[in-house]
Amino acid sequence: MAHRATVQITDTGPTAASVSSGPGMALAAVVLYVQDLPASVAFYRSLLQLQEGASGTPTAALLFNPEGFQLYLRAVGRRAPHPLGAVGIQCVVWAAPSAADLKRCEGWLKARQAHVQTLTADGITWVEGRDPSHVTVMVTHPRPGEAVHHRILTRIYAL
Repeated sequence: MAHRATVQITDTGPTAASVSSGPGMALAAVVLYVQDLPASVAFYRSLLQLQEGASGTPTAALLFNPEGFQLYLRAVGRRAPHPLGAVGIQCVVWAAPSAADLKRCEGWLKARQAHVQTLTADGITWVEGRDPSHVTVMVTHPRPGEAVHHRILTRIYAL
């Protein structure tokens, strides 16, 4: 069982930690700026099998999965550049629930000429593609906790 330390903050600074059990931090949502909202909604709904929230607007959409993870898509226009190489998130890596689902994602990307490459390192397979705004999208299997990287993939230097 994993344990987390809970640190109490006082006027004089942190004090001794008590031990509690429970889950650690988890990613709850990603906000992704896109050029074409309808194309991006269709892309992510189908590739990642997400549902669409009912409260969308002409410039934004909310997609989510059964576990509650949220993907916010925000249209910024067809000519908006992607700040590749600048400070900030360059790519989001999604985790497929099974090897079969990863294969489905790979085939789906290939059928739309959006597949870039598939690679395996440290027992983890990565499928890389491009979304309608030409943003890198990666799907991997196994999920975090089922396999752990022990080295940095050289691919991250080319994103």
